Amino acid sequence: MRSVARMIASFGGCGFAPRAPGTVGSLAALLVGIPLLQHAAWMGIAIALCCVIGYWATATVSGGEDHGWIVIDEVAGMWLSMWPLAPLSPFSLRWADIFWLVLAFALFRLFDITKPGPVGWFDRRHDAVGIMGDDIVAGMGAGLIVMALHAIA
Repeated sequence: MRSVARMIASFGGCGFAPRAPGTVGSLAALLVGIPLLQHAAWMGIAIALCCVIGYWATATVSGGEDHGWIVIDEVAGMWLSMWPLAPLSPFSLRWADIFWLVLAFALFRLFDITKPGPVGWFDRRHDAVGIMGDDIVAGMGAGLIVMALHAIA
């Protein structure tokens, strides 16, 4: 089961990228997440499953340390930052849609890297809750900003 957990935690191996594995994992999550945006419910189910299965995988392989190759947390966070854009068809993306997706990506990465407020609190925990939690909170923050800006645009 450790090899399955390792594959999930690395999001199919994305976490083993030689440079910037968190960014690579976030970009992979963005690309995999676009088709899920067709229906908000699909994205919601995917996020819930990612959080639960990601927690299990992270707890199984991390030993309490946030190894750089563990990127399933970035997947959950990235999907949370994109969720306000649903419904969105991957077959008819407009330039405006791409702008919003890039903004969601950029805000999520900004929060994940700078670790403001509660993101940093979770990051200082040395367990699976902390590993998953900092990116989930970063994704929620990015998603709220995307939602607010999208509503007024």
